[in-house]
Formats: sequence, C-alpha cells, structure tokens
Amino acid sequence: MNNEELSDHITSACQWVPAVKHELSKVLVGQTDLVDRLIVGLLCKGHILLEGVPGLAKTLAIKALSGCIDTDFARLQFTPDLLPSDLLGTMIYNPQEATFSAKLGPIFSNLILADEINRAPAKVQSALLEAMQERQVTIGDTTYPLPDPFLVLATQNPIDQEGTYQLPEAQLDRFLLKVTVNYPSRDEELLILDRMATSEPIYQTSPVVDIPTVSASVQLVNNIYIDEAVRKYIVELVHATRFPDNVDSNLKNLIRVGASPRATINLALASRAKAFMHGRSFVTPQDIKDLAHDILRHRILPSYEAEAEDITTDIIIDRILARVPVP
Repeated sequence: MNNEELSDHITSACQWVPAVKHELSKVLVGQTDLVDRLIVGLLCKGHILLEGVPGLAKTLAIKALSGCIDTDFARLQFTPDLLPSDLLGTMIYNPQEATFSAKLGPIFSNLILADEINRAPAKVQSALLEAMQERQVTIGDTTYPLPDPFLVLATQNPIDQEGTYQLPEAQLDRFLLKVTVNYPSRDEELLILDRMATSEPIYQTSPVVDIPTVSASVQLVNNIYIDEAVRKYIVELVHATRFPDNVDSNLKNLIRVGASPRATINLALASRAKAFMHGRSFVTPQDIKDLAHDILRHRILPSYEAEAEDITTDIIIDRILARVPVP
C-alpha cells in the first residue's frame, strides 16, 4: 500500500490505543510514560522490565493492562525457592502406561506477569532465556512453541534492596524496554489518596481490545516508514555506546560494555510503535530520543569509574543524545 493508504489504515486502526489508556486511567493515576511503554511493548511483541521501589503500582499496572485485553494471563511470583519446572513444566510419569507425559507450566500464556523477577536465583532466570528469545520451551526431548503473542512483563525492585539478585546480562538484553517507575507528583498523590484510601479501591479493568485487533495493528507497525537519515541516526546512537570517545572524550572511561545489535533493532521497532500510537505512518527523530533511555539503559554497563562518581546510565545516555547530531 502507498503512504496515503497506510496513513488512513493507521488512523483507523489505532483507535483502540486511547480506549486502553482510558481504561487504565480508572486504576492508575498519572504514570503516562509507563502506560505508553506498556502499549509499545504490546505493539512490538516485546518484553518489558519495570523497576522501582515497592508501592509504585508496577504490578497493578501490568494486571490492569491484562484486564484491558481479552487474552490469557498468568501471574508468576518469583521467590528464592522457585524452580525452573515451576515455570516451564515438567515430565510426569504414568505408572499404568509406563510412559512419561509433559505437564506444561504457567508460562504457556499470552501475557506473563513475572512479579519481582530479581528475587529468584540464576537457575530460574536462565530457564527464561529460551522462552523470551525464541518463544519456545524445551521439556525433556520435546520443544513446545509458546502462544502468540507471548510477552513477559516483569517487575523488579532496585538491586540495592534486600533479597534481590542481579539479573544476568543475557536476560536483560532480551527485554525490549527497561522502564524506571518514579514517585508520583503531589497532585497525583492527592488523587491517589482520594481514590485508593478506601476499603474497596478499584483494581479491575474491563476488556476493550482483543488479540486479533492488536495483531492487525502489529502488521501495520511493521510497515511504518523510517527514513534513511533516521535509520543512520539510530545506528550512530548505538555505536556511540560502544565507541563513546568518538562523540565525547569525557565518556571514554565511563562505559565498560556498549549496547548490542538488539538495541538497534528494538529502537527502530519501538519508534515505529510510538509513531503508530500517534497515528503517523513515519518515524521522527523525536520518537528515537523519547525511547532511547528505555531501550539503552539496561544494555550499557557503566565502568567502575562511572559508578564511583555516581554517573548513571541515564546520565551517559543524556550525554550521547546531546552529542550525536539529530537529522
């Protein structure tokens, strides 16, 4: 289809986005960036990691999103004694027939809430690697495909909180976005007080969109145009995390490991999703800048020097965005 037809299709197809936002606003106060990122993940079929201190509605946001969509949903509470079989499933022996059969675990759902994902040990995290990247699970000698779509929406507390484990870099890289959830403003907190300080607060949302509608939107997202100059801008941003001295000599000793090619792919895909949400058939450089922190912050490993000087990955990304020329 030509650009005009694509634009008309997008304008018509994106009508469910404000409906989802409205439904979520019945439960969530503020957190507009968080809501936008959740919808971006839905449109990209990408996993999302939410990080913040306890009590900022991370789990509530994901449960509310699942309530807006007519689909399968499973909540997995990650604990230190969790086993891989508790997630993936296991082989069950049938003594009457002297055979083994697979009992599939709760991970075989469209939306997975991995609550407090960094409170489970490394062996459980490793069990998720195949599922998150290849959308399949191997139990015994058989590989089982996961349902389509399959999204892991995970929450975690900051690593300095008690009882947390550092997620492996290989797993972090599989998350499309890492979203930092911050405290509400004074006005938002007053509204939270009015709405939630009751014995029966509203925690439920109603379905306003189904999977076929979202899947049709995903196909349109894949067709959104990215200009050659914008594509080069994406690549320059990612390369600046690997060779920071090319853009700013002061960054040379602040980055230990730069972003992987997944960052390039995901930055392009997420920017297309953002354009779709705004009813556009093309990506702008501002789309890239808006999403850069969420795409890159978990893919850059700061150096020990940066950590000693309290220079976070967000500060490093700010400096890169300021230095790389915008098309």
